[in-house]
Amino acid sequence: MKTIQSIERAAAILRLLSGPSRRLGVVEIAGQLGLAKATVHGILRTLAQVGFVEQDPESSKYRLGAALLHIGNSYLDGNELRTRALNWSDSLAARTNESVHIGTLHEGKVLIVHHVFRPDDSRQVLEVGALLPAHATAVGKMLLAHDAYTPETIVDGERLREELATIEHLGWSADLEELSTGEVAYAAPIRDRRGLTVGAIGIRGQAHRLCVKGKPRSDLVATVREAARSISRELGAMPG
Repeated sequence: MKTIQSIERAAAILRLLSGPSRRLGVVEIAGQLGLAKATVHGILRTLAQVGFVEQDPESSKYRLGAALLHIGNSYLDGNELRTRALNWSDSLAARTNESVHIGTLHEGKVLIVHHVFRPDDSRQVLEVGALLPAHATAVGKMLLAHDAYTPETIVDGERLREELATIEHLGWSADLEELSTGEVAYAAPIRDRRGLTVGAIGIRGQAHRLCVKGKPRSDLVATVREAARSISRELGAMPG
């Protein structure tokens, strides 16, 4: 399929600015994308005019612009999975006293479309829009991924396939300190009217709260699964 090169390049620049560096200059962007500096400068100037990027007046480096936040919020507002899950996710956070994440698949990773803070006074960071590795999270265990994040992360393909088969049988998944040391998560699938898994909902918290003697707390797992079934019914899934 024929594509428009300038749009592809603009998209590549936006993706680069959404990465770990966050702020980059023309020379850095041109070097990383293999483009001429003049080409990058012209694209950035256009993106700045429509609000998709902003230039720091002191460093002259570029960052993502506020207009993208409006577009992102429009996507979230129109996301049926998130809309149907709002009330149930709030309830799950209240019942478990842990943070709640709702995620869907995007480009081989887990895109967090909704995040409810743990209902206490601790400092927390909103993770909506975050892309998390599939193989190292309870929400994303159904995906293949590449890199290890802690010594407990499953990176062996055969081990991952075996765990996925177990997850399918049990109907829930766990991340036992595989994304972050000391943190544990449980998740269950959200299905739509076609019976397809369109996302997952899960809780995440400290291992000493979510486990008993190193084992998953069955009451929390049951609560997560109940929330997932409720959201699935909202999406038209048949009881199963």
